[in-house]
Amino acid sequence: MRQTPSASQPPSTPPPSARSTIRRASERGHYDEATVHAIVDAAWLCHVAFTDTRGQDADGHTEPFAVNLPTACWRVGDRLFIHGSSGSPMMRRLASGVEACVAITHLDGLVLARSAFSHSMNFRSVVAYGRFEVVSDADKPAVLAAFMDHILPGRQAEIRPGDASELKATLVLALPLNEASAKVRSWGPHDKEEDTDHPAWAGVLPLQTVRLAPVPDATSLARGQALSPAVAAWCEATPAPAPLTD
Repeated sequence: MRQTPSASQPPSTPPPSARSTIRRASERGHYDEATVHAIVDAAWLCHVAFTDTRGQDADGHTEPFAVNLPTACWRVGDRLFIHGSSGSPMMRRLASGVEACVAITHLDGLVLARSAFSHSMNFRSVVAYGRFEVVSDADKPAVLAAFMDHILPGRQAEIRPGDASELKATLVLALPLNEASAKVRSWGPHDKEEDTDHPAWAGVLPLQTVRLAPVPDATSLARGQALSPAVAAWCEATPAPAPLTD
């Protein structure tokens, strides 16, 4: 039976701040750049939490409220990027410098134990705190090109790049990953000693994203168009499942 790692073995890299410190199940915490970056790089979506003040109550007072919205994300260097319309309320609020929190989670397995309260899930997650910064017009084309190649490596070379009007209408924001923490669970059930004789099956039901066959649009179908090199390479690649650890 796989056990949790010892809580007496702290992460080799210390947490970057008090608010990024993992206190509950701290043995699952990781603060090193390699782990944080790998989890971010495996994601196409993140959730961004912040406070907003749009709208008024009946007396005309503005009341802040919490917002948590999904959006596409990618990483270049030590910064996480998001993009959206320059008229987007979310993007404009984040561009103003409001404090934000970004979360990414990958579900890797359902952990079945011999008692209800010992069930768990295997996952990889990152939470990053900070304030987004506006990417300059000069840097925007290269950052968005990196986004295309994050969606599909080699795709940028196959498509029409954004024109001046499209770039002007797009706001790109960057969040430094200098206040981020990762949390990972990658082992089997940890039953209480008194439950080990229970006859129920226990173990892990692994989960992973599966790549299906590409579906051409009407134009590509009418042309009898072959898959592009980037798409063909994507079809041939098989992501490895997250490994279980002892």
